Amino acid sequence: MNKKITIAIDGFSSTGKSTIAKLIANKYNYIYVDTGAMYRAVTLFAKNNGFVEQDSLDRESLIANLPNISLRFQFNENLGFAEMFLNNENVEKEIRTLEISQLVSKIAAISEVRKKLVAEQQEMGKNGGIVMDGRDIGTVVFPDAELKLFMTASSGKRATRRYNELIDKGDVVSYEDILFNVQERDRIDSTRDDSPLVKAFDAIEIDNSDLGIQEQFDKISELINQKNR
Repeated sequence: MNKKITIAIDGFSSTGKSTIAKLIANKYNYIYVDTGAMYRAVTLFAKNNGFVEQDSLDRESLIANLPNISLRFQFNENLGFAEMFLNNENVEKEIRTLEISQLVSKIAAISEVRKKLVAEQQEMGKNGGIVMDGRDIGTVVFPDAELKLFMTASSGKRATRRYNELIDKGDVVSYEDILFNVQERDRIDSTRDDSPLVKAFDAIEIDNSDLGIQEQFDKISELINQKNR
């Protein structure tokens, strides 16, 4: 390949953004950044410090403590991807629970949180050769990205994927709770005032309701190859 481009992958929750992004990053030897993990880590910090619960949010206390939050990714050779560290502690497992999923949209809607994380994300990708997924990558973080993708799927298909993923990990969850969480996150992410989830005007939409991982991988690989011809 002649150059390393910036690939921005946005879309709804549980559309497999991180899965496909990891595969693409591995194929092209790109840096992969899971921005969702960053918001989840801040959410975990807020929960552990009593700043957020299901029915309450102490915005002011969290904002005041943002300077005390240090985030970094550390590559795990055994897993083949980078894990999330919060204040030098590996929190990869803790941030993937349903409880954090139910709280993260509240935290992601706080402008001061988004400002802090967007600045960190832009610094990570300033030299290109990066695959980044999230909710506002193509619209806010990298509006000039050479390739923008927008992943979508029916809420039912996404809930089923998330349910199976958590069950495989040994979590005790119900499909109804997962479906509600998916739909509620869609609502909050799409209607928040700061950087709502929207498809960038120049993004390519991929509905993977009925597409397997290999089909998505092949389609996106061809799009990347077209950018480098």
